[in-house]
Formats: sequence, structure tokens, C-alpha cells
Amino acid sequence: MTILRTTFLLLFALFLVTSCDRTEAVDLANQEVAFRKAFPDVLPLPNGFAPEGIVAGDGNTFYVGSLADGSIYRGNFQDGSGEVIYTPDGGGVAVGLAYDASTKYLYVAGGPTGMAYVLDTRTRNEVARYDFGGSFVNDVTVTTDAAYFTDSFEPKLYVVQLRPNGTPTGQTSTLELGGDFEFRAGAFNANGITATPNGKALIVVNSTFGTLYLTDPATGVATRIELNGATVVNGDGILLVGKTLYVVQNALNQIAEIELSSDYRSGRVTDIITDPAFRVPTTVARKGSTLYAVNARFGTTPGPGVEYEVVAVKR
Repeated sequence: MTILRTTFLLLFALFLVTSCDRTEAVDLANQEVAFRKAFPDVLPLPNGFAPEGIVAGDGNTFYVGSLADGSIYRGNFQDGSGEVIYTPDGGGVAVGLAYDASTKYLYVAGGPTGMAYVLDTRTRNEVARYDFGGSFVNDVTVTTDAAYFTDSFEPKLYVVQLRPNGTPTGQTSTLELGGDFEFRAGAFNANGITATPNGKALIVVNSTFGTLYLTDPATGVATRIELNGATVVNGDGILLVGKTLYVVQNALNQIAEIELSSDYRSGRVTDIITDPAFRVPTTVARKGSTLYAVNARFGTTPGPGVEYEVVAVKR
């Protein structure tokens, strides 16, 4: 009888522990659902803003650039509020963006101006401006050593050297893209760009061919990333999370999810993310388990009354 009683007590204690674990797990799941519901699914941007690039900042902050006049909008993921924090003197163009959390600097690609500028998001002052003489400076990524800008109409990367503290040195250089990189004159070629976590390689997407390249930041030699025959045509902004690469395919109104190999040299498309609210998304940022794509609405005539927004989709 003593053995049976002991066994019963042990089983009853195990049941209580398991039940508590399950209750705690359910509570945590409910908290996560409530947390997500607190964040809106659509975040409005100012009418007529003509957005293209989006990047996450610190906390719940995000930044969006304007094709219309080069302005920068700072918004809040949690409540959808925001304001324009900077407009370049004389206007301009803001395409791809990159945020450096160590300096709070925002790097802004200038598109057809052939230029780029760097904004201190704390002071709202421009701290550097570069004239690369490029054809279409499209996107940018930042490592501990440099900021790298793509040019969609020339097989080049523009490089801004950084000091150990992350601030620009003022030195720039041009890196010719070689190796496997394909280029078609008059078409949109290199577009989105991101760096691997250690900064020793860059990933670049070619919009026209739908190809991805693992690129050496020292030499410009590009090696095609094999996707088992798949392509990401109309690839625009890209986002790397661990070994998962998200590629926004603008005109297709979708985001390709790609699982990359440990060496980033191959991958496979594991999902295609769509949303009824997509209206030609161009770039994507991340907050927690949610992706945020900005609708550029290419094909819609720009104007002061045109509505624009950022759309949230779950990973």
C-alpha cells in the first residue's frame, strides 16, 4: 500500500507541474497575441510622401525615405504615429536606407542624383554628403568598416569608409562588380544589398535577372547564390535574418522567403509572402516576428493627395 501511495503522490505532483507549465505557456501565448494586436497592421504615411526605403531603428522606431524630395519620416511601429524629421535643402531623392545603431546615423541612397547623404537621427542634422557621380544609387548596407551603396545602372558599389567608432572618415572608393555578376545596360541591375553578420560578405540582388550574389567587399567578385533553379525577378529591398533572406519582389506584390545554406552560397525558396494590402511594396524592415513592407505604389501617378502606407505581415 505504501508503494502505491508513493507512486500516486509522485504522479499527482507530476500532473500539477505539467498543468502549471501548460497554464504558463498558454498565458505567455495570450500575452504574445495581445502584444501583437497592440501594433497596427497598416501604418499610414503622409499623403504624397512617395516612399521607397524603410529601415528599423531603435525600439519601436522606423524610418522611411521619400522619392519626392529626399525627406525622412520617423514613425512608431506600436501606435503608427510619426513625423517628417528632415528634408534636404533644395530637395532630393531618398531611396534605400540603412541605420547604424552604434552612431544613430541613417545612410540614405540618392537614386538618380548619383549622391548619398548621412543623417544624425538625434540632432536631425546632415553630417555627410557624397557625390559618387553614379547613375542610380539605389540601396545601402553598413558594416563595422564601411557603408556600401549599389548602383542599378552601373556594375559598381560605392564605398564609404568608417572609423572604428562608426563615423564616416570622408574617404570613398568605387568597387567594380565582377565574377558571376550579370549586367544588362539600360535595365535595373544591382538593387537591394545587405551584409552577412560578420561583415565579410555582401548579398546583392539583381532585379532584372532575379539573381542573388554573394559578393566580396574587398574585391567586388560576385558569386551567384544557387536557388535550385528559382529566381527572384523584380527583387528590390532585401533583409537578412539569421540564415533567412527576405526579398521584396515589387511588381509581383510579394516577398520571397529564402533559406540560405551555412556558407550563404546556396538556398531555397521556402515561402512566398503576400498580403491584400500590398500595393507594390519595395523594401522591408523587421520588428520582432513581424515584417513591415512599405508600399511605393509604382504605377500610380504621384501627387499630394496620394495615400501611402507601411504594411505589417507575420513571418
